[in-house]
Amino acid sequence: MSDFPAQLHASPPDSKHIPRLAYLRPSRQLLEFYRQKVAQFDGEHDDLLQMLEKCRSTAEEQHQLQWEVRQREEEIAELQNALSDMQVYLFQEREQALRLYAENDRLKIRELEDRKKIQHLLALVGPDPGEIAYFHREPPHEVTVPQKKVQLRSHEESKVVKPRPVSVKGSKKSSREGEDATISEQYKRDNQTLLLQVEVLQAQLEEQTRLAKEQVEALLEDRRIHQERQVQHQRNQDTITALNDKLQRTQNLLYESTRDFLQLKFESRQALHEELKQAHKLANMYRKQCVNLETDRSQIREEGDVGREIFKERSGKIAKRLQLMTKRYEALEKRRAMEVEGFKTDIKLLRQKVKDVEKYLFKLTLNVGPDQDLAILHEVRQTNSRTIKVQSELKNLRPTIYKLENDLRFC
Repeated sequence: MSDFPAQLHASPPDSKHIPRLAYLRPSRQLLEFYRQKVAQFDGEHDDLLQMLEKCRSTAEEQHQLQWEVRQREEEIAELQNALSDMQVYLFQEREQALRLYAENDRLKIRELEDRKKIQHLLALVGPDPGEIAYFHREPPHEVTVPQKKVQLRSHEESKVVKPRPVSVKGSKKSSREGEDATISEQYKRDNQTLLLQVEVLQAQLEEQTRLAKEQVEALLEDRRIHQERQVQHQRNQDTITALNDKLQRTQNLLYESTRDFLQLKFESRQALHEELKQAHKLANMYRKQCVNLETDRSQIREEGDVGREIFKERSGKIAKRLQLMTKRYEALEKRRAMEVEGFKTDIKLLRQKVKDVEKYLFKLTLNVGPDQDLAILHEVRQTNSRTIKVQSELKNLRPTIYKLENDLRFC
């Protein structure tokens, strides 16, 4: 749907839409308005796509960083586990070494005791003439474990009890003196052995104490690491809970947005459908109006042509009638002028006759008799009647002349 406005704005309409557009005949301003609207919607759509792309890239970067942090935390946890295992193995090896040290010290003490017994037995028996016995500090072809204080003490003891060649040459003492010397020597050797055992035990105790202290420190370190793991686990649980809540809210928002989008899409489709219906209705109405107007225009054109023909005929007739009436009017004007002239002439004649009659009457009055008065009166009465008749005829002619003038004026 987003590609259609761009195609409408960028390219001309398809060939199948051209007849419909030509049939609807939209105005150029309307098409330009809808093109601008479509271009505006395309720009907003592109801006939204760019914003979504930025949000997606930011979310991917954040997800990548979180994944790397989790990987580092897992590696740290694995290294801490390996360190704890190595410490356990180290403590085991140290305990084994301490056991070996203790066993070595026990064997050395036993060796000293055996040497003392051998020397005591040799002192009691006496040396065999022609034999010399040598004592080695350490057994040949054996591996020794070096020690700290015990080693120094054993070296001193070895110096004290280093082997001496027993020669056959010597004087024999008495039995009592030999027994006393033997007892004192034995006590001295027992004291040395006890001192050596005490030193060995002290060294073992120090080693055990140091080992126990290191074990306690290692256990405390393990406890701290375990607490950090618990804190990290709790933090991860809180993060997971927050992310689950955020995911739930996001899903709800997505659901609501999708629902609103579908509702808006449905409403916009319904609105477009209604607008399309209204547009079709308006188009049909305008089409009918156009057809009616075309019919009316053709009828008006035909009526205009007919009226024009009738007007031409009537104007021709009126022109002919006007010419005829003009001729009649001119004739009437001439006639009226002639009648006026005649009337004037008649009036002059009548006036002259009146004057003549007056003169005649005056003459008659001068020469009149008694019978002539009646004749004169009779003559005057006839003259008056003729005058009245002429005046009435003039009055009757005057409206006829006015009527003819009005007819000529309106024609």
